Amino acid sequence: MGWIVTIDGPAASGKSTVSRELAKRMGWNWVSTGAFYRGLAFVALQKNIQFDDIDALLALSHSDEWSVKMSDDKTCVYFNDTDVTDMIFREDVGNFASKISHYPEVRKSLLDHQRACSLGGAGLVAEGRDCGTVVFPNAHAKIYLTADQTHRAARRAAEEGGSAENIMASQQQRDQQDSTRKVAPLQVPEQAFVLDTTHLSLTDVMEKVEKFIRVKIPV
Repeated sequence: MGWIVTIDGPAASGKSTVSRELAKRMGWNWVSTGAFYRGLAFVALQKNIQFDDIDALLALSHSDEWSVKMSDDKTCVYFNDTDVTDMIFREDVGNFASKISHYPEVRKSLLDHQRACSLGGAGLVAEGRDCGTVVFPNAHAKIYLTADQTHRAARRAAEEGGSAENIMASQQQRDQQDSTRKVAPLQVPEQAFVLDTTHLSLTDVMEKVEKFIRVKIPV
């Protein structure tokens, strides 16, 4: 197992962009752990499984019908050998994923798969909502990105289209669900570097993140 850096935070706070760029600069692997929940949610929706059918969700979590694979540019989800990565970012999938992430059994069933991403390679940058608190609590460096609601909604609307107002309402609901769940709630990890990206460019964010990383990791 190599170096591990975690980047947590709410939706559209810049986690994916920053973590991908950091992994590229470090020459490390990159994974979005949320893809596991979104992948499971997407497949469950395709199979008409209800979000409260825990037994069916657990069985599906171990099914070989779908898989998650790392790449330099994205964390890919495959369903019946078809790349469905672009579809897992729909708001309905995100809301479903947020609901099923409340179940301890579901989280436990996906945890080993998420942690296995750290095997092989010089290091791993993992982004999500509980990477620094649950998935990799002993990570060598932890970062928490945030941004105000309006900026986050506008950012997601620009990326995916749709109404920023509707997206903000959906994000507020998900933030509430994620931060109040009993198991692995969205929170700032201990000893994490907290950075508000609202008024920062990617260049500014990367400069601050890399400065923090250099203090924590001698590479």
